[in-house]
Amino acid sequence: MAGSEKNNQLSELISSGIYRLDCSNAVFLDPVRILNCNYARFRISSSAYYSRFFDSKSVEEEGNSSISIKSRKRKRKQNKPRILNEKEQVADRRHQEARPLLVKAHEALLEASDLLDVMRDLRTGSGEWECRDLNSRGAKSRFIELGKIWQAPLYEITLKFSKADKETENEGLPIIHDDGQRVVPVFNNIVLNDTKYDLEADFLGAQYIIPRESCFYMSGMGQMDNLIPGDSDCGFNLIVIDPPWENRSAYQKSIYPTLPNRHLLSLPIKQLTHTEGALVALWITNREKLWVFVKNELFPAWGVSYITTFYWLKVKADGSLICDMDHFHHRPYECLLLGYGSGKVIASEQLLVGKPLKGNQVIISIPGAYSRKPPIGELLLDYVPGPRPARCIDLFAREIMAGWTSWGNEPLHFQDLRYFFAK
Repeated sequence: MAGSEKNNQLSELISSGIYRLDCSNAVFLDPVRILNCNYARFRISSSAYYSRFFDSKSVEEEGNSSISIKSRKRKRKQNKPRILNEKEQVADRRHQEARPLLVKAHEALLEASDLLDVMRDLRTGSGEWECRDLNSRGAKSRFIELGKIWQAPLYEITLKFSKADKETENEGLPIIHDDGQRVVPVFNNIVLNDTKYDLEADFLGAQYIIPRESCFYMSGMGQMDNLIPGDSDCGFNLIVIDPPWENRSAYQKSIYPTLPNRHLLSLPIKQLTHTEGALVALWITNREKLWVFVKNELFPAWGVSYITTFYWLKVKADGSLICDMDHFHHRPYECLLLGYGSGKVIASEQLLVGKPLKGNQVIISIPGAYSRKPPIGELLLDYVPGPRPARCIDLFAREIMAGWTSWGNEPLHFQDLRYFFAK
């Protein structure tokens, strides 16, 4: 790559958080820079986001699970010849088909020496003055429990507005008090920041940052109907879904409660879809059982036509994979299944999209906290049908994006002030 082109790539990474690698189907993302585009007054703490895969201790714990006795036993078993059952054979064939694509993308990353130099310093944020204590248990750890009790409708969140924020208030919204605050229910209620600035919010003694022109709805699945627009012209044309799939790792670590697969059939994807259709992006693990369920039952129930798969390849700060590419039970990548949901007036095969959806793209990044996905909205907008700006919703969200609607039982999880520092 020529020097000027390298400089352009690095400039794009610094400004947008995206670095397009030489192989046209792969990009490297710096989620911190992408997320910072949501905020004017605050910045994401790099040290808090990149809490793994930088120092040798975390790399060893995450990438090489041989620390515990059980892990050592598992490693010994892996050295023995193993006969795969039918589902495992199908999963392995799918892996072998994707493997050349992933290897090529990884090789392109390792050849980008300028990018590798930057990656090693991603955890050191410009202007960051402290690393938050992320181990203390605050209100965020209780959202799921609080949302289940009968007093849930009584809990309120306080949004703090500056003078500039109050001047941008739209008619018909709750009155902002003289002290520059708006107090609204936090559960089973659409909490809106309609200003062009990020807001601070208080809930049970903890502080949260709400990005500009965004809203969140914190509830269980039983209250999702309140998100369905009265007019499908006000529906969503980009729907990103990250379900809490049942898996042993999440259960053992007790990080979040998982959801039986069949419960997802009741998600009102059709009702949330814009009149002119929607691009639906579903995060999925590598278990063959889930792939069969999604393609044979879930997508048909949602009215979604499967189009292609994107891959999220996870690397460490030095560019190496977080684990061996061929580790059977712990692949260094996850998949994003993409499909189109037809609207009420246009069939899926007639959707009007800006660009044809290119398949088999690879997204490379250093992972953040366990199960936290990289922000992929900007990469998908070119393929979204319907009007612009796109109406976007994130289901099972654990953070909030500017301009998006976020739904889940803990969308404020990564909005805790501990993950930010003042600009």
